[in-house]
Amino acid sequence: MNNIYMPSPYKILDIQQVTNIEWLFKVEFDRADEINYGQFIQISIPKVGEAPISVTEFNAEEGWIEFLIRKVGKVTDVLFDLKAGDTLFLRGPYGNGFPFDEKYKDKHLVIVAGGSGCGPVRSMINAVHKKFKSVKKMELILGFKDTNCIIFKDEITSWQEENNLVLTVDKMCEGDSCDLGVNEGLVTQHVDKLDLSNIDDLEVVIVGPPMMMKFAAIEFEKHGVPEDKIWLSFERKMSCAVGKCGHCKIDETYVCLEGPVFNYTKGKKLLD
Repeated sequence: MNNIYMPSPYKILDIQQVTNIEWLFKVEFDRADEINYGQFIQISIPKVGEAPISVTEFNAEEGWIEFLIRKVGKVTDVLFDLKAGDTLFLRGPYGNGFPFDEKYKDKHLVIVAGGSGCGPVRSMINAVHKKFKSVKKMELILGFKDTNCIIFKDEITSWQEENNLVLTVDKMCEGDSCDLGVNEGLVTQHVDKLDLSNIDDLEVVIVGPPMMMKFAAIEFEKHGVPEDKIWLSFERKMSCAVGKCGHCKIDETYVCLEGPVFNYTKGKKLLD
């Protein structure tokens, strides 16, 4: 009998500290060819628990995946004590992921991400940036609390070379220094810096805290973007991944099973 909760052991290949509370874990994985951008994996620690974590990058040929993990609970507390060579227990991938080939291919793709919300879209941005996936144009707004919270700085520098990228922090601190061309203000304050001249060709992806997604989507609506051209990821609501615990449920919707990616026509009803 197949046990849907049974994870498999995989070796941690590398760990990098990204910020004071966010580390990047690179783990061997023999099912990377099954992953779609925006999907998630259940990470288990025996006798401690498990946590759903978005896949931030993957390589099917080399057989590895990466997780951006924030130290926020008992499972992640233990994870931060591990080192390269130790074993993690994984099951998945789960969730629908972003419908790149069906909706975004050869379109004008706008991605708005806040804080650790950059994690679920990083692999998709890299795929477009490295020409593995085709779009007419990609524009990015990436928002963080302050310059100390900016993640993936080297990749942001690379993305800036070929794409319109607005990097913004909620508030500049006295003495802040950053050579990435940082703006100040919420992501919603920079939507008018995007090229929204051809809305028929546009698809907008928004990932971040619920309030950020809500008001960013409203801002795009103000600029004439139809609801069906906006996509949200409710990655923060993911739970057991198989619809058994009910913790991911919003009204009658199981985010783990139907999401975490939703078109705004449905996603707006899931926002508070």
